[in-house]
Amino acid sequence: MDGKNVMSADNQQERLDANWIVGFVDGEGCFHVGINRMPKMQVGFQVLPEFRVVQHQRDEKVLYQLQNYFGFGIVTKNHGERKEFRVRGLENLNNIVRFFQEYPLKTSKQKNFEIFSQTLSLMNNNEHLNKKGLEKIRKLAETMNRQASRILRDFTPDQ
Repeated sequence: MDGKNVMSADNQQERLDANWIVGFVDGEGCFHVGINRMPKMQVGFQVLPEFRVVQHQRDEKVLYQLQNYFGFGIVTKNHGERKEFRVRGLENLNNIVRFFQEYPLKTSKQKNFEIFSQTLSLMNNNEHLNKKGLEKIRKLAETMNRQASRILRDFTPDQ
């Protein structure tokens, strides 16, 4: 066999495979929808969806590999000695949704992904900019993370 065409094990590990990413995100990833009080916003709240993968700083290399694979997102400090690959912004998050629609998650995290995807769909239609749409998003987010209901406890949509 000609050694010129054989990749070293190190080089093979540098390139991430879509199926490997699915497994890794199933274990280490998070789809989150934050809702923050923001009086300057049209409805008084900001919807902040994000996709995150957290690792101890000794393994931050894989976070940069994810960033390189997707071509967007940032690697930043999470907490203590942990770092995270974080993706925000509708355009980039829509790309994340398309990726996981093509390569579905295998664990119960798929359910959170589906809720996350529905939330982005509402946002793509600007429904987060009116009270009824925000209430739909709050109800979806509440099934993913409990703090959405706490943040919006005083919020009442137009009837």
